[in-house]
Amino acid sequence: MTAQSRAITAIRMLAADSVQKANSGHPGMPIGSAPMAYAIWKQMKHNPKDPAWQARDRFVLSAGHASMLEYALLHLFGYPLGIEDLKAFRQWGSKTPGHPEYGHTVGVEATSGPLGQGIAMAVGMAMAENHLAAIFNREGYPVVDNYTYVLMGDGCMMEGVQAEAAALAGVMQLNKLIVLYDSNRITIEGSTDIALTEDVQKRYEAYGWDVQQVADGEDVAAIEAAIAKAKTTSTPSLIIVHTNIAHGTPKEGKASAHGEPLGAENIAAMREFYHWEAAPFEIPQDVRDHFAAMLPGFEKQEADYNAMFQAYQAAYPELYAQWQAYHSKELPEALLQDDSLFAADKPTATRASSGTVLNKLNQYLPNLFGGSADLAPSNKTELKGEAFYAPGDRTGKNIHFGIREFAMAAACNGIALYGGLRPYCATFMVFADYLKPALRLSALMKLPVIYVLTHDSIGVGEDGPTHEPIEQMAALRAMPNFHVFRPCDATETEAAWYSAVTSEHTPTALVLTRQNLEPMAGSSREALKGGYIIDDCEGTPELILIASGSEVALAVHAKETLAAEGQKVRVVSMPCMDLFEEQSAEYKESVLPKAVRKRVAVEALSDFGWGRYVGLDGATVCMEGFGASGPAAQLFEKFGFTAERVAETVKSL
Repeated sequence: MTAQSRAITAIRMLAADSVQKANSGHPGMPIGSAPMAYAIWKQMKHNPKDPAWQARDRFVLSAGHASMLEYALLHLFGYPLGIEDLKAFRQWGSKTPGHPEYGHTVGVEATSGPLGQGIAMAVGMAMAENHLAAIFNREGYPVVDNYTYVLMGDGCMMEGVQAEAAALAGVMQLNKLIVLYDSNRITIEGSTDIALTEDVQKRYEAYGWDVQQVADGEDVAAIEAAIAKAKTTSTPSLIIVHTNIAHGTPKEGKASAHGEPLGAENIAAMREFYHWEAAPFEIPQDVRDHFAAMLPGFEKQEADYNAMFQAYQAAYPELYAQWQAYHSKELPEALLQDDSLFAADKPTATRASSGTVLNKLNQYLPNLFGGSADLAPSNKTELKGEAFYAPGDRTGKNIHFGIREFAMAAACNGIALYGGLRPYCATFMVFADYLKPALRLSALMKLPVIYVLTHDSIGVGEDGPTHEPIEQMAALRAMPNFHVFRPCDATETEAAWYSAVTSEHTPTALVLTRQNLEPMAGSSREALKGGYIIDDCEGTPELILIASGSEVALAVHAKETLAAEGQKVRVVSMPCMDLFEEQSAEYKESVLPKAVRKRVAVEALSDFGWGRYVGLDGATVCMEGFGASGPAAQLFEKFGFTAERVAETVKSL
């Protein structure tokens, strides 16, 4: 057995033994795809001694259920992941969770497992790479120059987000995106023939990809040749590698090898097949030496890059300063001191206010990079005067994502993961349902991606209930580590953007109106606290009205009616429940005193979630159905969003 064969066998045995010890996991794909994974990592530009090296190639295991494959690679190639970590696979507190988690395990580039999202995030990484390369590279100084590799399986190939992302990658001609497809023809329920029958090669060629086939997944030389050829193309590359799941075991080619341990007898047979005499978790010295011999080459790649980058710094000091600005988490002092961001003087739709603020921010934040799902004129997300990112102009800061909401959000996660850019994307609020799985990964990975979600309620009007969000707000608010900001006017919209761009570990959704909203006299930077007193009474209030967005003005008008009748009313604007909950107990008590039990929440959306603020003695004025088609003003009246209805609700308490 050659040194290379023994190295690949070590990957396979670590995967099989770890899954067996955990009595949980997916051994089949790691065993079958080990040769192609080895081929990728052997030639990949990376340095285990400096895992966060900026110029490294990126590797995304889109088939995240095969996590033991990545953990075995990380361990054997010299990343800080020890044998004890592998023995703790899938256990509480371990560095080797069931699916790879970004920020948890050193060397993992993206949290993967929800199938199809890995390749979609990789598309974002590849976009970020060539966008930054176009801005910063100069002749002889390729300071941004890396490939993005993906290892995906049959499950990813069936997911819709994969198709969206692949089409986008083809349009954008992302030639440094190389995807290896482990075609083992098995999923949990059996052969893929029951659900996947199209010609994948023809489909990807139709997307604009270069496609190659490797007939034998054990042929490392053929895989290496395919990767080398992929590096010469002007399009993204798909390499279809035909493998057998759990190759070399009695379960080879069987669905039972996908998602359950092989069993002691089958692992014993596997050891015999591969002539592997080492005990579980024991790596022979010759195998360790084989992997260690690659390390000097990896380290030299980084050393050469660092020398080149130092020369670049001297040759292009202005570009280097710009590079530092792109990669800094600190905001420019001028932005922090710009009071014009918090100025509003006329009725404006918050989507329009958002567009104004976004273009102001572009003057301070040159690394903004984003766009819309074919709705930029409606979402107001175009950076004026900036080009559109395209194969002919990689410097463009505006992105045409096309009508691919899920892939758009996933790609923005990839852009954020790549580093150096501040991604944002936009669509209608009702289509948050299409974004939701990627939003969840933003929150899980602690990526401060910004989501602009316009047309936020029945104010959508004539488009009717298919386009009028009702329950989406509650769904987003339910997500951990996710800020949902629904501003009441231009000032609060500015606060929302300020909160979003200053967030380091939390994504933000800006939920914005189609219709004009009047400037509120009491709105201010206090909105950054998530909830605050926007209109108060003298002394202790008898009752509190709480609202967000367009309904804040409604609450203020209702207060005027109630105050004329001698009632002491406080109005609280609650643009972001999540931020309000992050404030001190003292602050929250000052805004919503526990002693004031008469409370009414007003929001033209589902009432789900408002219970924590109105309590058992309070009430809500919210939507109970899906809306209707008609002029927005008429819908608000028909569904009871009037000052009179709010006042009546208060009196009923």
